[in-house]
Amino acid sequence: MKYAFPKEFWWGSASSAPQTEGETLSHGKSATVWDHWYSQQPTRFHNDVGPQDTSTFYKNWREDIALLKQLNHNTFRTSISWARLIPNGRGEVNQEAVAFYNQVIDEMLAQGVQPFINLFHFDMPMAMQEIGGWENREVVQAYEKYADTCFELFGDRVKHWFTFNEPVVPVEGGYLYDFHYPNVVDFKRAATVAFHTMLAHSLAVKAYRARNLGGEIGIILNLTPSYPRSQNPADLKAANIADLMFNRSFLDPALRGEYPQELVELLKKHDQLPACQPGDKELLQQGVVDLLGINYYQPRRIQCRDSMVNPESPFMPEWFFDNYVMPGRKMNPHRGWEIYEQGIYDILTNLRENYGNPRCFISENGMGVEHELRFEKDGRIDDDYRIEFVSGHLKWLHRALQEGSGCLGYHMWTFIDCWSWMNAYKNRYGFIQLDLQTQKRTVKKSGEWFAAVSKNNGFD
Repeated sequence: MKYAFPKEFWWGSASSAPQTEGETLSHGKSATVWDHWYSQQPTRFHNDVGPQDTSTFYKNWREDIALLKQLNHNTFRTSISWARLIPNGRGEVNQEAVAFYNQVIDEMLAQGVQPFINLFHFDMPMAMQEIGGWENREVVQAYEKYADTCFELFGDRVKHWFTFNEPVVPVEGGYLYDFHYPNVVDFKRAATVAFHTMLAHSLAVKAYRARNLGGEIGIILNLTPSYPRSQNPADLKAANIADLMFNRSFLDPALRGEYPQELVELLKKHDQLPACQPGDKELLQQGVVDLLGINYYQPRRIQCRDSMVNPESPFMPEWFFDNYVMPGRKMNPHRGWEIYEQGIYDILTNLRENYGNPRCFISENGMGVEHELRFEKDGRIDDDYRIEFVSGHLKWLHRALQEGSGCLGYHMWTFIDCWSWMNAYKNRYGFIQLDLQTQKRTVKKSGEWFAAVSKNNGFD
C-alpha cells in the first residue's frame, strides 16, 4: 500500500537549545537551572555528563543545517535560550546571542528549511529561578518581555512560534516527582507553576498577535492517552482523572481558553487550587493557539487504586489511580517503554471529535535506544527498529488524515543524538549518530529512509 501525504506536509525533526547548543556558560550565556543543578549534584546525571556536553550546535550550526537539507527536511524545530538571549532573565539583550540566532535562522531559510522556534524548553535562567521561577508572577512578566523581544528580533522571518514545550514536565519533574530542579514535592506549588505557565503562555500569545507579523503561535504538549484497564466504572473514573491532570490541564486552556470544571472542582475539594487574581480568566481566554504541537511517545495505562491512600502522605495524582502494566504489550526492549502506534491516531481523533479539529502537527515522536553502537555495520547504524517505529506511527497518522484530521506534519525526535537531561546520552534518538569524542556526525539508516520519505512525500 502506498501511504501518500498531503501536499506541503511538514517533514522534519525537533531539538532544543539546552540539549544541543553547548557553550553553556560562555558567549554571554548565564546559568540555567540545569547548569546550577549539575554543579551541585553531578552524580544525578548519567555518567556524570552535564549540560555543557551537548552536540555543539553553537559551533557546528552551518554543518548541521546542511545535514537537515541532506535529510530533506522542509521544517525543523529548535528553541531559543532565554539565558543566552537575556542573561539576567530581564533587562539587557546579549548581542552575541542575537547574531548567533540570526545566522541560524537565515541559514535555515537559505537551505529551504522553515524554522519552527520554541521559546522555553525546560531551561529556566537561574537568575529567574532564584526569585521563585514560575511560582513568582514577576517571572511571568519577565517571560512576556523575553518572548516579545524574540518576536521583535526574529519575527520578520520566523513564522511558526511556540511558547512552551511540554509544560507539564517541569511541573511533574520539578514539583512532584523529583527529576527536575528545584526538586520540590508539593502539589499546590506544582499547581501554581502550571497555572502561571499558562498565564505566561497567554501573555506571549497576546504580545505576538499585537505585532501583526503574519505568522502563527502555538504550544507543544505531550499528549499521552490514558487508557483504562477495563470498562469497569472505577477504572474509567481513574483514567479520566489521569487525563484531567496530565493532558487536559494544559490542552483545555490552550484550545478552549479555560480549565475543565471537573478538574477545578477536584482540586478545590482537596484545597490544591492555585491563587488567582482579577483578570486571569480573561487572560487565559486570549491564549487559545493558532497551532498545536503534539508530542507522543507511549500510552498511559491506568487502573483504579486497590489500596487506601496513606492520609499522612503528600497529596499526589496517584491518590486517584494506579498505573497498569498491560499483559502482552509491545515494548521497546532498548528503552523500557511501550510501543503503541494507534495512540497517535487516538490523539488526533480526540482532537477532531472533541476540540474542533485544530491545526496541529506531530511535533515529537521517537524511539530511544541504549548502546546503539551494537547495531553498527560497515560504519553505519542499521536502525531498522527505528524505521519500523516511525513507519508504524505514520500509518496510523495517515489513517487519521483520511478521516479528516487537521494534522499538518510529522517531526521526529531528534535530528542528531542529543543530551537528554538526567539521562544525558544514555538513550540515543537521532537520525544522525554523534560520536561524543570526535563530534563526528554519521547518518543512520533511518535518516536515509526518512530523507526518501520526505522527498517522496510518503512511502510504500
